[in-house]
Formats: sequence, C-alpha cells, structure tokens
Amino acid sequence: MASGWAGDGAVQDQIEDTVSDAVMAARLRMPTGLGTPYCVMCGEDIPEPRRQALPGARTCIGCQASQDADRRAGGINRRASKDSQLR
Repeated sequence: MASGWAGDGAVQDQIEDTVSDAVMAARLRMPTGLGTPYCVMCGEDIPEPRRQALPGARTCIGCQASQDADRRAGGINRRASKDSQLR
C-alpha cells in the first residue's frame, strides 16, 4: 500500500535500488589488475587460495579486514527520516 505521492510498488523499488547500489559499490571495491604475492600494507605473504580467489589481491586477509572495518557505511538516504538526516 502506497501513501502520499508514492505509487504502488515504491517500497520495493527503493529496496531494489538500495541492493543495486550496494552491489555496484562492492564491485568497485574489488581488486583489479595484477595482484602481489605479498601484502602491500604489512609485507606478509598472501596465501595462494586467496590469490586464486581474488586475482588482483594486494592485501592479506588481516589487513583487508581492518580496512573493511574502517570503511564507514554510507549511501543515499532513501527514507528521508529525520534520524538519518542528523547523521
């Protein structure tokens, strides 16, 4: 059920747009090009299974995990709630 000016299915459209944006952002963060046999941050060896799974990997699992933890989730405020506008 839509309310206001939103048409039927508007909520589903917002959900699909949010998922599409998240997938696109994840693809942009994936490594490309040639990887390295060692981590560019700490110098440790990158395990062979990781290099096979992510051919462009330049960081070890530990350094990548710390980078991912530091990355703040952001995006488009589709709900326009007052709480999210105050962030």
